[in-house]
Amino acid sequence: MLLSLLQDKDVINLIDGKKIGSIVDAEIDRGGKIINIYVQRRKFIFFSAGRVLIEWKQIDKIGKDVILVSVKG
Repeated sequence: MLLSLLQDKDVINLIDGKKIGSIVDAEIDRGGKIINIYVQRRKFIFFSAGRVLIEWKQIDKIGKDVILVSVKG
């Protein structure tokens, strides 16, 4: 799967059911595996709420429209 396809999906936290945001970047190791993704929190009226680092192992499921993750806090 291409990173650009992942960026089109909403990232949802399974712990509280809330939308975190959308993928804006990824960290890749020397072997070419994704180790972390960076999610831009939902934007409010005139500002964004920052980025969230999510480890690849925290991803539970990649669906057609969403990515389900388990992130505490």
